[in-house]
Amino acid sequence: MLKIAVISDIHGNLPALQSVLTDIHQFGADQVYCLGDLTDAGPWHNEVIDLIRSRQIPVIMGNHDERIAFNHPVLPLSKHSKTEQEARYIAIHHTKDTITPAHKVFLANLPKFIRLEFPGFRLLLVHGSTRSNDEYVYEQHPENDLLTMLEDHQADILITGHTHISYIRPLAGGSKMVMNTGAVGRSKEKDRQASYLQLTIAGNEITPVIRKVDYPIAETIAAIRNSPIPDFYADFFAGEA
Repeated sequence: MLKIAVISDIHGNLPALQSVLTDIHQFGADQVYCLGDLTDAGPWHNEVIDLIRSRQIPVIMGNHDERIAFNHPVLPLSKHSKTEQEARYIAIHHTKDTITPAHKVFLANLPKFIRLEFPGFRLLLVHGSTRSNDEYVYEQHPENDLLTMLEDHQADILITGHTHISYIRPLAGGSKMVMNTGAVGRSKEKDRQASYLQLTIAGNEITPVIRKVDYPIAETIAAIRNSPIPDFYADFFAGEA
């Protein structure tokens, strides 16, 4: 039997990452993978990258990681309110101004996807979709398109993040699947708990579980309020935004 943990979307939230890694240790994972977005929204981007690197966790390049690594411009998104657009701009530029050169190089060299193969099934790990780390794949995404993505990459299971909302969705009568880990550091689910994906592999069978973890969210809120990062993100964790 093999146990795998897949985490995603840390977003500079060190207390959430620490709590999840403790839970993963208790789960007894043989390997941990990260789908990216280590940076932005929380004040601990350098500490998060240090921890991920010290644990030698393979990481995919998220859209936030790419923006920081290559200094892409921060463009406003129509789905965000004006308040969130302004907060996002300030938070991302804070990361750009304070990330260490070594961490910036680390982000720049992250892969676009990770492929895992086991007897009976093949897994493809991405941040957003197979096409882009900035494409959202929600649970209601058209099944035909999901099957096309899997076929194009000769995979049976697609594991993604980016939406900050977790789910496990069987496809095509259960022979194919799409899973979303949710977010460790900035969950958009009502409980605001850190979430990640547990996979237990026995023979040619795989059992997925979305795991929710409590963490000292008050510590994250206080740290944001005492940093240059806009209080918008602290209000989000406090349920006020």
